[in-house]
Amino acid sequence: MRILVATDAWHPQINGVVRSLEHTAREAAHLGAEMEFLTPQEFRTVPLPTYQEIRLSLATPRMIMRRIEAMQPDFVHVATEGPIGMLVRRACIASKRTFTTSYHTKFPEYLSARAPVPERLTYAWLRSFHNAGGGVMVSTATLERELDQRGFKRLMRWSRGVDADLFRPRPEVDLGLPRPIFLFVGRVAVEKNIEAFLSLDLPGSKVVVGAGPALTTLKERFPEAHFHGAKEGEALAEVYAGSDVFVFPSRTDTFGIVLLEALASGLPVAAYPVTGPKDVLEGAEGKVGILDEDLRTACLKALDLSPHDAREFALRHSWRECARQFVDNVLIAHDFGPVARRFRLLRRTRSAAPA
Repeated sequence: MRILVATDAWHPQINGVVRSLEHTAREAAHLGAEMEFLTPQEFRTVPLPTYQEIRLSLATPRMIMRRIEAMQPDFVHVATEGPIGMLVRRACIASKRTFTTSYHTKFPEYLSARAPVPERLTYAWLRSFHNAGGGVMVSTATLERELDQRGFKRLMRWSRGVDADLFRPRPEVDLGLPRPIFLFVGRVAVEKNIEAFLSLDLPGSKVVVGAGPALTTLKERFPEAHFHGAKEGEALAEVYAGSDVFVFPSRTDTFGIVLLEALASGLPVAAYPVTGPKDVLEGAEGKVGILDEDLRTACLKALDLSPHDAREFALRHSWRECARQFVDNVLIAHDFGPVARRFRLLRRTRSAAPA
């Protein structure tokens, strides 16, 4: 089974959308599903104004249609609402091809933080965009309820996972900074609300890992903080492991893969009680993380939580289960077409085979 995934978020961007798609594709292959990507790397691009790291594709409807015809996918998934996502959606509607979508970010809130655009207008456009498909994948129960109340239809759950082999406790790591170390990892942009973290009166050190349009401004305003730039792989895992508390000041993220990465590394979480942290820590708040409207209080209380408990909690989340949810959602959205029937039969056969 071949699934074409159309995404405007792709390398060299480092964010939760890119990580989710990469890990899902890797694990979906073990389930018998091949995911191919249609990304900005295939077209000329221009930088997004005020956000140079994001490139907007200069594709045309004809280009997109040719790519789809060349790939001959069994199913199509539109991961983002950018130029590629919009054109693939248009092509699917024109050819009467069922497709699924996913809702990764609270774009109306992001946009209103940068420009005087009413959230209700952006939500109206997004509702039209997503409701044209066979299903909208969302990461948490809270987000599902919020979008349902806003008129989004055919909502499906698609959670996230963590690479617990890479992100793990490493007692030998020493960042060479005064302890305790409070860490933020993510895009350095206004919607992440990093200023709320850096403004706190906390003991020890504050560390920010990531790049983005707000980096220069934050460096100037908070010279006492330690800005390490963007990191990946082992370098990122070591910063997690060398810290004491993970601080997540965002109020607009729909999930926050970094929360699971931190927990897997043995870092308790401090965050606001909002969508994302509430869902990730569901059933374990107060044990592996503290959610409080007073972020300073949350940070200080998190110091007393068990790194072992944080790690054990994160181990419940796997990318294999994430991929299984994604593939099942695609099949459900396309009902019981010929390809879906064959794939379901193949999965049943594999499940029944002796180990």
